Amino acid sequence: MTPAQRARECLTVWPDLSPGPATCGTGHALRSSYGEIVHFHTGHDVDLHLTDRTIGRLASNFGASTAIRLVPGSGWVTVHLDCDADVDLLLSLVSVALKAQQTDVPRAAASGCNLHRVTVLPRQPGAAAEPLRRRAGR
Repeated sequence: MTPAQRARECLTVWPDLSPGPATCGTGHALRSSYGEIVHFHTGHDVDLHLTDRTIGRLASNFGASTAIRLVPGSGWVTVHLDCDADVDLLLSLVSVALKAQQTDVPRAAASGCNLHRVTVLPRQPGAAAEPLRRRAGR
């Protein structure tokens, strides 16, 4: 079983989430009553709709994580799952995302997930956080 399958199995039983196809056309999604929240694209890559505001608030924490991939201007983060700790991180972030969907003012149309916008490459710790800190300070 891949890390994404383990995460999906855990999240499918959450009462606030229901399964369905991902609107991006690739993989499976879980949605809340507010919209899609998680896209499972591969056995290791998952997109999570955290909202712009929440990403801006957490950006400094994301810089230290090798599992989080950010796309400037996107309300979604890509979580690369390699181990159980990454799955635990995703589960925690889904809780944050559920709260964010309830409290953050959504854009007219969520920008869509990060599929085909993120390439998983080794990176230096903290490299992705700097552009978001500047953007969040606008």
